[in-house]
Amino acid sequence: MNKLLLTAISASVKAGAEILKIYNTDFEVAYKEDESPLTLADKNANEIIMSFLAETGIPVLSEEGRSIPYEERKNWKRLWIVDPLDGTKEFVKKNDEFTVNIALIENRKPVMGVVYAPVLDELYFGDEESGAFKLLQASEKINRAEKIHALSSKLPLDIPKPYYRIVASRSHLTPETTAYIDEISKAKGKIKIVSKGSSLKICMVAEGAADVYPRFAPTSEWDTAAGHAVVLASGGRIVQANSPEEEVVYNKEDILNPWFIVKR
Repeated sequence: MNKLLLTAISASVKAGAEILKIYNTDFEVAYKEDESPLTLADKNANEIIMSFLAETGIPVLSEEGRSIPYEERKNWKRLWIVDPLDGTKEFVKKNDEFTVNIALIENRKPVMGVVYAPVLDELYFGDEESGAFKLLQASEKINRAEKIHALSSKLPLDIPKPYYRIVASRSHLTPETTAYIDEISKAKGKIKIVSKGSSLKICMVAEGAADVYPRFAPTSEWDTAAGHAVVLASGGRIVQANSPEEEVVYNKEDILNPWFIVKR
């Protein structure tokens, strides 16, 4: 597991460096069929990640390779799920809150995950054996991979909590989310709403910087798998909004997630 983790970490940071080359230029933006923006950064980062993960011999489901039919992947007991650039809207808006996501799935459960924010140079990673961690200045430290856990902070961090903190999406604040926040406000009293882009929202719960993240809007498996692994390793959960005892699972026939709640 540690070798796979180090492979995923190296892949994410290398992909992040490639993304930054394009981020710091006047890049072109194309549009997918669902009208979400697709840049050269997605494609280049995906190629780098795939080159790293190919060495593991484990099949990959990536946002850039979404056409793999379910008949082919339904018998995969173990697979990588990759989003080479999560938060493309954040990328296009240049607000720095986008990530590279790599997760290892076993029997539909995320058992290891890496979330790297290239501009912030922050790395979140975790697995069910070692727990969850956050590494600052990650690009400078991955050459000391054998000490990666020692160089990192164990999650959750000890963060003062004067308010009950709810993290919400900048791009997808739906009426259902607003209603959920209103209910929490009635129950908890003092609340604070924090907005973030990409899977950094999930990582905020893993870190202890937020108490809950409700998502009542569409997401796909590659949007959440890596963050899910990190939050699980930190002692949190991602449960289905309509079935609060059921964890979100992966490698389904329909790669869309149900509405969910990330919580400690």
